[in-house]
Amino acid sequence: MRCPYCASLDDKVIESRTMVNGESIRRRRECLSCGYRFTSYERIDEKPFMVVKRDGRRQPFDATKLEKGIDRALEKRPVPTLLVEQLTNSIEDDAIKLGKEAHEITTAQLGELVLEKLYSIDKVAYIRFASVYRHFETVEEFITEVKNIENRGAETGTKGKTNE
Repeated sequence: MRCPYCASLDDKVIESRTMVNGESIRRRRECLSCGYRFTSYERIDEKPFMVVKRDGRRQPFDATKLEKGIDRALEKRPVPTLLVEQLTNSIEDDAIKLGKEAHEITTAQLGELVLEKLYSIDKVAYIRFASVYRHFETVEEFITEVKNIENRGAETGTKGKTNE
């Protein structure tokens, strides 16, 4: 490390200390050329997890934005707030696993993860989220999706059940 006093690249570490819950290391150094002592910090420089939008733009993953979308879908539904938080955390974990290699996930993949989780919790919230996510523009699209839920429910023996 370059000495801030004489610009020499020769130094030795006198002391190292882990800081901030192990997220960084503080090192006291001494320049071997001039004897000046200085402090350096070492942190992991993680690549941010990104979401690829439909138009190709990339933006950092935002769990708060995800939670707002889920909250909107579950508005006035009998689902505990704690479950919403657990659902958001679970979706975030799944998204990071799914996009682990590239450090990114598409909005399509993220939307499908949300729909999968909402389907198992509340069918009304599922329809609400699907209508926005899939851009329903006609009543027929709603009806088709509701019929898909009913057909899926008939196959699994949960026809028409919601969390009421």
